[in-house]
Amino acid sequence: MLPMPSRTLVASTGRALLPCRWFPIQRLSGISRSAVRLFSTRGGVVYSYIGRRPLSVPTGVEVTHDPKPFTQEDPRFQRTSTFRVKGPLGEEHFPLQNFVTVTECPLTDDDKAMNRRRMTVAVQDPMNKQQRAMWGTTRTIIQNLINGVSEGFTVPLRLVGVGYRATIEQSKANSSRDVLSLKVGYSHAINMEVPKGISATTPNPTRIVLKGSNWEQLRLFAANIRAKRKPEPYNQKGIFVGDETIKKKAGKKK
Repeated sequence: MLPMPSRTLVASTGRALLPCRWFPIQRLSGISRSAVRLFSTRGGVVYSYIGRRPLSVPTGVEVTHDPKPFTQEDPRFQRTSTFRVKGPLGEEHFPLQNFVTVTECPLTDDDKAMNRRRMTVAVQDPMNKQQRAMWGTTRTIIQNLINGVSEGFTVPLRLVGVGYRATIEQSKANSSRDVLSLKVGYSHAINMEVPKGISATTPNPTRIVLKGSNWEQLRLFAANIRAKRKPEPYNQKGIFVGDETIKKKAGKKK
């Protein structure tokens, strides 16, 4: 029998059972053919499926790349540049690593018909683990910034519980800022100042709608509101973000 190429036998558990040059599958007892997968040891250039997807930039959005560091005070951002996105709903900026490059693609007929531009994100060495990990992450963050300044994001919250309600009041310390007042089962109301760049509304006393251009900041504020009364599984009461659900648990039976 001629030797087979260098391969490794891997069972359905994902653990290597017989690393060798070749093996007869017929002689393996207790392992079915459906549970055996072959993986070649030959490697190649691994690309990021998300990172290599082009960015879609609609009309009215300006994208600029400043070679200056994101901030001079924090030493973590000394080897970064500043990526700025400006649109109808505001302006956002993001620290870009020095090994990441963003280039604009030539316009195609589809781009002209859809009134958009396209840009690509690339890294210097795709075989480097850190650069490959930041490739797709950077592309997703930039696309979220573009979508935020052009369309914006919305995060709804639901208050479930007897007497739970939320209201929007004006801040006494700063008249230009709003305060979210929550009554969620405590002896006192919980007041949370709405961060800059986020607008909060209450269509009804048990529903909160947050809007903003920064996806990260918006979800962080929603998480802080949820933390004031986390959903509990026994009575299914609390503050729910979006279409969040929680599995009901049975209480102790006497």
